[in-house]
Amino acid sequence: MVGGVKYEHTHRMIAEFIGLLIIVMAVWTQRVEIRKWMRVLGWTALVAVVGQGVLGGLTVLNFLPWSISTAHATLAQMIFCIVIAMALFTSRSWLQDELPLPERGLAPSTPALAALAACCVWVQLILGAAFRHSGMKLLPHLVGACVVTAIVCWTIVRVLTRYGSVAHLRKPAQLLLALLMAQLGLGFAAYLTRLQWLVDPPQPITGIVISTVSHVAGGALVLATCVVLAIQTRRMINVHAAEAAVHSAPRKAVTA
Repeated sequence: MVGGVKYEHTHRMIAEFIGLLIIVMAVWTQRVEIRKWMRVLGWTALVAVVGQGVLGGLTVLNFLPWSISTAHATLAQMIFCIVIAMALFTSRSWLQDELPLPERGLAPSTPALAALAACCVWVQLILGAAFRHSGMKLLPHLVGACVVTAIVCWTIVRVLTRYGSVAHLRKPAQLLLALLMAQLGLGFAAYLTRLQWLVDPPQPITGIVISTVSHVAGGALVLATCVVLAIQTRRMINVHAAEAAVHSAPRKAVTA
């Protein structure tokens, strides 16, 4: 079990198990879910995991080309977010009616800012996967880390200062802050082990594996939390409240 075979074989076994779970989830969703869009989301997860398996096979057959490997890593993050979103959409709190909170005069709006943060984290994960698979240099990933940190912190401050009393918004924002701090530390550790201490080792070293996998897992958690926060802000914040009030207000009588 040299040359990374141990890790690769374990990776495939876990992937097969996850694929089976998603098949069960998709089929069960079709049987019990009355919301059409949720049934579509279940099939989307199934199609995505099949595509993930195809990309994994192409990666092995073509001897790890960076473009396919990057797509393989990116699609895995997207599947994770789909599953997290389905868990959110089927939770008891989601099925309860919530009174939307009005928001006026903010540019960008909080839902737009949260969506931007999620998109930036997603792009950052693509840059990280491309660097990890030798498709690009480290600099774009470092620049992306600075941009992502700034936008995510902006989003967190916005949510906590304006909606700190709303548990469905405060909790993901607080979790996102903790994950972001941990992810920055894990990124530094991955940099030290990969680029400074052990450059081009003959086979994967335990330190490199642990630091890199932890950093990738941390990125997945940051992305999923951003997605949850974006969904919750879109659901609970009404940025068109002022327009609705204008259209619903009675018109004043016009006097001659």
